[in-house]
Amino acid sequence: MVLAAGGLGLSLPNAATAATAATPLLPGFGRPTRLDFADLSAVHGNDQLLLTTLQGVVNRRNPRLYFNYTAENYDTTWLSSTGARVTRHDDPLSLIARYRGEVRGAILHDPAVPDSINVATTLAGLENAVAATAEQAAEHGLKVITDLRGRFKADDVLATYRWQLDNLFPRCTKALLSGLPTTRTVKVDGVQWREVAKESERIRDTSNRQVRTFDLSQELTGQDGVYLRFQDSFGDDGWGASVGSVVVKADGTQIASFTPGTDAEAPYLFDGLNSAIGAESNRFADGGNYFIYRFTAPASAKQLTAEVDLWNQFLVTATTTAPTRVEPFPYFRDYTVAMKAMVFWLPPSGQTGELLDEILDKVKPTTPYAGWFSNDVAGEWGGVDRASQHAVEVVPADYYMNGTVHAGVPARISDRVRPRPPATLRNRVYLTLTVGEGDNIQYCQRKMRELWDNPARGKVPTNWTVSPLLADIGPALLAYYQRTATDNDLLIAGPSGAGYTYPGSWPEQDVDAYTKLTGRFLRRTGLDLVYAYNHRKPEGDGWVAFDERIAASYRKNTPLRGIIQSWESGDLQVRLAGLPIIGNFSPQGKAQEYRDTLVKSIEGWDGGKPLFIAGAVNAWNWTPADIAELGELLGEPFEIVRGDTFFALLNEFMSREG
Repeated sequence: MVLAAGGLGLSLPNAATAATAATPLLPGFGRPTRLDFADLSAVHGNDQLLLTTLQGVVNRRNPRLYFNYTAENYDTTWLSSTGARVTRHDDPLSLIARYRGEVRGAILHDPAVPDSINVATTLAGLENAVAATAEQAAEHGLKVITDLRGRFKADDVLATYRWQLDNLFPRCTKALLSGLPTTRTVKVDGVQWREVAKESERIRDTSNRQVRTFDLSQELTGQDGVYLRFQDSFGDDGWGASVGSVVVKADGTQIASFTPGTDAEAPYLFDGLNSAIGAESNRFADGGNYFIYRFTAPASAKQLTAEVDLWNQFLVTATTTAPTRVEPFPYFRDYTVAMKAMVFWLPPSGQTGELLDEILDKVKPTTPYAGWFSNDVAGEWGGVDRASQHAVEVVPADYYMNGTVHAGVPARISDRVRPRPPATLRNRVYLTLTVGEGDNIQYCQRKMRELWDNPARGKVPTNWTVSPLLADIGPALLAYYQRTATDNDLLIAGPSGAGYTYPGSWPEQDVDAYTKLTGRFLRRTGLDLVYAYNHRKPEGDGWVAFDERIAASYRKNTPLRGIIQSWESGDLQVRLAGLPIIGNFSPQGKAQEYRDTLVKSIEGWDGGKPLFIAGAVNAWNWTPADIAELGELLGEPFEIVRGDTFFALLNEFMSREG
């Protein structure tokens, strides 16, 4: 057993060096012994921003503030694991006066320039201040340290972050970069939506693509315009509404016409934060996500229509009431403030991507980029690939709460590899099921805890991806999962080891640095399997398989016994540098459809030798009950096994086959 380093009150990493074996990659700020706790779930984003930056300054010296941010109460669930004495406060804002003496004052962000929120956060860390509006500063008696109002232009993101890079980055830590959204959307209660159109079939291609005309005339009675929302009619398989173009007419006269992702769309996109732009200049939203357009017709209009190029599994609804409001995005800022990290939000393409490159180039290999990227899937692939090209690993952390507390909680993390259940190689179809998203430390903190506490967990052998970096930034979280795992649960490292990255995109001379870092964290956490990603093919159709060079680096520097590579089609099975690698197989839908797809996939198998399938489980749409149902549906010739057993059998088979 090893004691997590975060509980030792280690100091911040030297700004000029990357993490070493003696320096945490994501350090803590001391052990919390007494915490003032408040529920912020009903508090406006401006107040959440002020309190979270206050938390960063206060907890840098010694963790004393802890908040619950959402109605799901994930943060409350983990509160007892801190081991601290807790004082609960009914009025969160009273904590400002309580700790006002520990901050120098306020950095005023500009409500008209969302990106000033990130600059204010960076300055808050550097100046031991909070980020606030002018009204908040006056209300709470906070001295104004820097006023950012009028300094930047809302339509010149490049100038804003160029100023920050030139003027603030020299003072910031070089041990962490952070990409955080500036704002979030909050749903307004009581909004009544009218269903306009719905696809009732599971359509996962463009076979239902056509221009559909929607009559929105009955919404003309509203005083605030017409809001048109696009969602996924089936939230369990990731093929939601996709829009290629929109034309809106009032009494036959065109009042709007645009293609998603263009400047022409911007005036009408009321809420696009939960959507993304696809390869065909289409805007789409899968699962529980959505996007909303707002149109204003002339007061005299009697008829309003929208002609929408639409496909996939769509649900279209309309209302006359503003359904959301925009507030500052407050999350993870306690950690960035405490670290004195530079915070920015640069889409990883075009000119903003070039500025992102410049920032990434200023830090040493294996420096973590914590946060996320804009534009969902496309931003993920582009952002992670760009970071990888600069030898920077990504830590998805934009919704990771109370990091300044969790990083300092001492917890006993097992460094022992779990004993492998015995198994005999037979001519069967061996299936191992892996729940994804474990690279995402906010998932490990939030959604994974919900799934983990489901009573159906443990009925079927299941691999659970988890971030080994929790050994630094959330030791009690990792220890909880280790301690409560059943014999059917196996923790494996999430993509692609010590942080989410594409090893094939790393500079050749830096790959070993990443795999050495991965090896260090795997040995600390007793993990010896990894679910890994690599970069996508230039044409964007599929993934590039690991080559001998990448496999050899993992083999030399880590204790890995096998790699599941993101592949989706499952037709990758190789052994490189003595390391078995298999591509995952990702059937759509829930248990019955998943089972049917598996059965169809083995139609050509004659039973003359073993067959191996690494099945992917969607963490956002599946539950342990769904996994249990799949286990009941699968009979002969399938055998579901844990990942360690799976790779032992696969390695034996590969050795036998030569």
